Amino acid sequence: MSYQLKINGQLMQADVAADTPLLWVLRDTLKLKGTKFGCGMAQCGACTVHLDGKPVRSCVTPVSAVKDRAITTIEGIANSELGQQVQQAWKILDVPQCGYCQAGQMMSALALLRQFPQPTDAQIASGMKGNLCRCATYHRIKQAIQQVAQHTDKEAS
Repeated sequence: MSYQLKINGQLMQADVAADTPLLWVLRDTLKLKGTKFGCGMAQCGACTVHLDGKPVRSCVTPVSAVKDRAITTIEGIANSELGQQVQQAWKILDVPQCGYCQAGQMMSALALLRQFPQPTDAQIASGMKGNLCRCATYHRIKQAIQQVAQHTDKEAS
């Protein structure tokens, strides 16, 4: 079947079976390699993308469920100021070690910051709980989220 997908603000065509996970459409068909395969069971968060701004696990989301919804991948987060701030905080605080999970981490952090521009520690813990990091950089991930929130606070004043 042919699907027209809106990814990172661009229309893209994918000829795949209806039950093909969005992850494989992005990586294998459309060659957007930033979204990673982790567990294949929506347990680790490495494959997190946004559908209409909400984080979803692309490894268990069939392409047929996407329809005309806007998809944002890690390649597209720099299209927003907040996405750029998340990327910059990750870089400044040297968050990644191996880096494998970080695309999913940033996608979840971006969704969290859009929902809660000034998140509490509890909101950060809750918003990020579905993302696993084998290198255990959770402290730096939290610091990066807090740094973006502080910057957002300064911008609002």
